[in-house]
Amino acid sequence: MQKLLFAGVIWLLSCGGLLAQSTASRLSGIVRANTGDPLPGANVVLKNQTKGATTDAEGRFSLEAQVGDEVVVSAIGYQTIPVKISSTSTLNITLQESASQLSEVVVVGYGTQDRKNLVGSVSQVNADEIKNRPVASFDQQLQGRAAGVQVAANTGVPGDGIFFRIRGTTSINASNDPLYVVDGVFVNNQSLQKITTQGQSNNPLADINPADIESISILKDAEATAIYGARAANGVVLITTKRGNYNSKTKVTLNASAGQAWAPKLWDLVTGPEHATIINEAWINDGKPVSTRPFRPVSEGGRGLPEEQPTYDRLQDIFRAGALRNYDVAVSGGTKQTRFYLGGGYTSQQATLRTNDFSRASFKLNLDQDIIDKIRIGTSNIFSQSNRTNARVGDGPQGGILQAALHTPTYLPKFNMDGTYGKWAGFDNLDVLINNTDMHSTSTRYIGNIYGEYDILSGLKFRSSWSIDYNDYNEYEYWNTLTNRGSASKGLATSSVSKNTIWINEQTLSYRQTFGTQHNFGALLGNTFQGNVSTQTLAQGTNFPSDAFKQIASASVTTSSSNRNQYNLASFFGRVDYNFARKYFFEASLRADASSKFADGHRWGYFPSAGVAWQLKQEKFLQNATFLSDLKIRASVGWTGNQNGIDNYASRGLWGGGYNYLDNPGTVPVQLANPELKWETTRQTNVGLNVGLLNNRIGLEINAYSKYTYDLLLQVPLAQSSGFASIYRNDGEISNRGLEFAINSLNISKNGFQWNTSFNIATNVNRIERLSIPVDASYATERMAQGQPFHAFFVYKQLYVDPKTGDAVYEDVNKDGQITVADKQYYGSALPKFFGGLNNTFAYKGFDLSVFFNFSSGSKVFNNNRFFHESGGTRDDRRAINKNQLTRWQKPGDITDVPRVTTLGNNYNLSPISRFVEDGSFIRLNSVVFGYTIPKAILSKIGISSARVYYSGSNLWLLSNYQGPDPEVNVTGNPTTQGYDLGTPPQPRTAQFGLNLTL
Repeated sequence: MQKLLFAGVIWLLSCGGLLAQSTASRLSGIVRANTGDPLPGANVVLKNQTKGATTDAEGRFSLEAQVGDEVVVSAIGYQTIPVKISSTSTLNITLQESASQLSEVVVVGYGTQDRKNLVGSVSQVNADEIKNRPVASFDQQLQGRAAGVQVAANTGVPGDGIFFRIRGTTSINASNDPLYVVDGVFVNNQSLQKITTQGQSNNPLADINPADIESISILKDAEATAIYGARAANGVVLITTKRGNYNSKTKVTLNASAGQAWAPKLWDLVTGPEHATIINEAWINDGKPVSTRPFRPVSEGGRGLPEEQPTYDRLQDIFRAGALRNYDVAVSGGTKQTRFYLGGGYTSQQATLRTNDFSRASFKLNLDQDIIDKIRIGTSNIFSQSNRTNARVGDGPQGGILQAALHTPTYLPKFNMDGTYGKWAGFDNLDVLINNTDMHSTSTRYIGNIYGEYDILSGLKFRSSWSIDYNDYNEYEYWNTLTNRGSASKGLATSSVSKNTIWINEQTLSYRQTFGTQHNFGALLGNTFQGNVSTQTLAQGTNFPSDAFKQIASASVTTSSSNRNQYNLASFFGRVDYNFARKYFFEASLRADASSKFADGHRWGYFPSAGVAWQLKQEKFLQNATFLSDLKIRASVGWTGNQNGIDNYASRGLWGGGYNYLDNPGTVPVQLANPELKWETTRQTNVGLNVGLLNNRIGLEINAYSKYTYDLLLQVPLAQSSGFASIYRNDGEISNRGLEFAINSLNISKNGFQWNTSFNIATNVNRIERLSIPVDASYATERMAQGQPFHAFFVYKQLYVDPKTGDAVYEDVNKDGQITVADKQYYGSALPKFFGGLNNTFAYKGFDLSVFFNFSSGSKVFNNNRFFHESGGTRDDRRAINKNQLTRWQKPGDITDVPRVTTLGNNYNLSPISRFVEDGSFIRLNSVVFGYTIPKAILSKIGISSARVYYSGSNLWLLSNYQGPDPEVNVTGNPTTQGYDLGTPPQPRTAQFGLNLTL
């Protein structure tokens, strides 16, 4: 059947080529801005067709058309207009500037739409607005740029994982990440990292060079996302990369920048004498003899008096000024039938935390070719290699480079009396780690597709494509005998090679036509076949001849393992849309997905959506309201599915090999089957309002939504007597309800000065509606429980410190007269109450300035560093102490929330407590960009089309009450934990200077 279908398509293509005839003539024209300047990059497209042209550097274009045809002329930042061709003479077209984005063409699922015609909720971000922020991945650049999209970096290490949520968290064990689509390719965003860096994981999206991206569309409501069905429960991020323009001269663009990154204010630790004083005080408060206090004269057997203790600042040793470099070059252009884009880039970013570096080399090729009038073929390709030198950060003393600097008491020396490296409390010596950490990884990746399009009839187009995302991730570490891990095993080496391949074959048949003058109709039919294959091989060696031998082949003891798994997905989908007089809009879609992860009877999931919109501005009673440029209300409802993040064989009963006995192979059952396992499903409703005022100088958008997820895919623990630890089951329901508000305005446009503002703010209320049993997060401080939001902290609530005794008083929830586990209570969530961003851009006679703030309010952060650093003397020489401990209770009448220091009772032996759950609210000066474009009159003399020099700074200012360097941190990449701070490097501050050239 497939062969017959393929043969039929080839026959249709051939017939189309033979029958293709054109009676059109060649027309030319020029497009100008309302200022009179030529407008390069404008699109001139025949109405209801894809055929058209793009203006060159002088604003000129030419295309085949005939008198009576209508073309649609558009450009980003300008109002789209239709133009009727009345003669064969040169067309002169002028576009008016648009203060808002109401006139933009927006990328949506399997196509584009004029923003005015949108029924769903879609945010579009221009990559040029965010590209100068020096982070490794484009997803982090989106922070604060779109309403309802929460983005947070887990660490300050470039290329590390990102917390990315669109309209809240919907799942516990399945994925909460959106679907990422790059030029039609579904790309993997799950880390392939296997060698631990203490909870952290890398971000695979850092393999994509942000400089190659043209625009980013974020699909948020079900009407916009349901066309992607089972992949779209958490939203969709569509990335469109740069392409050349037809009928345009070859253009060469270059961008080079360099700068530095440095750490903000770090943790404030006590000095050596202060540390010793607190330890002595705890000793005395415990009722122990003063004569035996730890810090007393050496002549009395002590460590020396407190004032005699030295202070060693290890934090200054581990943090540095990191170098930033970035170079990009691109060549683009096109002829009548061909357009191309060829780009290359290199970026290098040193983390402010030593031994952490990230670099990426990338190559981009996009090519489109008109074979004949009705047939096009093309390809999109991304080649990249990302290299990382890693270090252990986060939880755990073994090899933890930041732990060794942050948690080693400040009075303890770096070297022993005999000159050997000093090691304390299980931590490695910091100098040893700085000079001997050997962890690195290389990610080699190809993302690409090839497509063919055939215009069967006017408005009817067939498209077929093959896509692939291939990622080879190679990691290696060696711990030499100077480190704790290496000395215990006489050298320890680990090598891991992971490969992940996603292939997709997709066909779509689209139709768009206008009947009469008021009936606009569109339809889409398609199918997708997807396969995912991942393999991983890991080898480890110990007991090396010496540290000069680092390859596993040199070890006397070696172990290895390997695995391979795969899953397949088959999908069929369709969409229809209709609008009458561009006044009343209707759109509906249906997608059916079948996944191999589920058993027969539950493999197919069906995900419909429908939406309507009413363009009130087109009604007669508002047409005379000149102050009102646009007024539209929208409503939609739809269902999307989720199966990402669970095991590929989650529904099956599995047996495992390798359980050998007396050199005989053995197998055992390792997983119980659940043939009733089915899709996790999210139902979403959305109501929206779009308003344009004063000729679109002010544009605002408001959305209210409700998401309800049921049949959660949950790994439920089983009784030990069953012989199995857990089973996948559909259990639980989660709701998300929220409001989004966004406004764009042109505040001033006069005498060459322009000031634009964009602002967005969103709130989301998350609640676990039903869950049979509570689920602890990867750190038990957080718990998922019925009736509470996700990422909820459950702690012992400290009410006050008794001014008389100095002891902490905790709330006895069950009133039984003692503090037990039963007294833990909900004490806030890591999820913010609201968040957003504010951007102001200014332009005057070649100068431009952009100032962007992002903010978050109402989130909680568990400061586990304080738990260790405010230990009240219970850890003595095993942990450092922070300055906050100096505000402790010392005498009757003291008013403080830090109890008296002692190793007895509940002052410091109870965990977790509310004192360490802090407000994570912040306002951050996210980025400042200041540039100057050199006048063309000067550049034309040396053959340069345009040149701009600029300064870019990021994270230059932070307002927060959080008692740590940065409230926007998370110790682990595990999705069940958020807002947990332990040994996590803060986000750096950066400054760089750059040059943009166009030849």
